[in-house]
Formats: sequence, structure tokens, C-alpha cells
Amino acid sequence: MVLYDRILVPTDGSPEGKRAVRHALELATIHDASVHTLYVVNVSSYAGLPMETTWDGVDDLLRSDAEAAVGEVESIAADYDVPVETAVVEGSPSREIIDFAEREACDIIVMGTHGRGGIDRLLLGSVAEKVVRGSSVPVLTVRVDAADANAEPEVGSASDETETTNAAGGSEASGSS
Repeated sequence: MVLYDRILVPTDGSPEGKRAVRHALELATIHDASVHTLYVVNVSSYAGLPMETTWDGVDDLLRSDAEAAVGEVESIAADYDVPVETAVVEGSPSREIIDFAEREACDIIVMGTHGRGGIDRLLLGSVAEKVVRGSSVPVLTVRVDAADANAEPEVGSASDETETTNAAGGSEASGSS
């Protein structure tokens, strides 16, 4: 059995993402692991703004959202008695998540996926998919939807829909469809 000492849980601050956070904290509790939480300020969000927009104001707003998101993970982690280190970085979310996990020697990345399909997935892309495809660190994805926003995960239960990919690119699915 693989033991996890350092778990990375990226957060976007969404209520739906709490399910992935709780799953990561449950996993950390089982393995007596530490958790890193990462919020990536997506620099491409500046792209559509008119030039006369005050960049400082936008940056302050994005940083405020970031601090609130990682603070929420710390708050949830207090219920689990799991140590959490927080980080906020700028860049492309998928690239920064991968780089952080590798740089910090994380054993696994636990992240939510909204389960989009069809045209939504084609148009919006998927940070989780890009992380799964590009990471040398195993990735555990937890499907999160609006109905799951406050649902508590039951690690190992048949109701969890998760997929873990290994560094060699193989994957194992568990849970129900």
C-alpha cells in the first residue's frame, strides 16, 4: 500500500470544490499526512479587460478571492486536525498545479472535476484533465457538482466517484458511475 506524506489539494474557492477538499483531508487523516492547498490566480483572467481598467484593483480582488479560498481550506482542516500549508501563485492553473506538486515533492494531487462533457468540455477545457495528462505525480479526481457542494465524502464508499492516475499514465477508476 502506498503511503501519502504530502497531499496537494488545489482549490478554486467554489462551494462544489469543498467535496474534493474534504476527500483530501480524509485521506490525510488516514495516512497521517500533511496537506498543501494551492490557489492559482489565473493570469488569463486579465486578458479581456479594457486597458483603462485599474490593474491594481483587479489584482487586489483576485488576491482577496485567493486568500479567502485557502483560508476556507484551513478552516475545514481544523475539523480534521490536519496541518495545512497554503500557497497562492499566478499563472496557468494546470501548469502551476503540476509545477507545485513536483517542486514540493507531493505524493498525490487530490482535485475536483466538474464532470462536464460534450460541448462544455470542448469549449471550457478542464484543468483537472490537463493536470492528469501532464503530471508525474499521481492525481485523484473527485467529481464535484452543485448538488455535492456540502456533501461529506465517505472515503472508500461506493458513492464516491474517483479516479487515480499513476505517474506511468495508467489509471484506476473506483466508485460508481
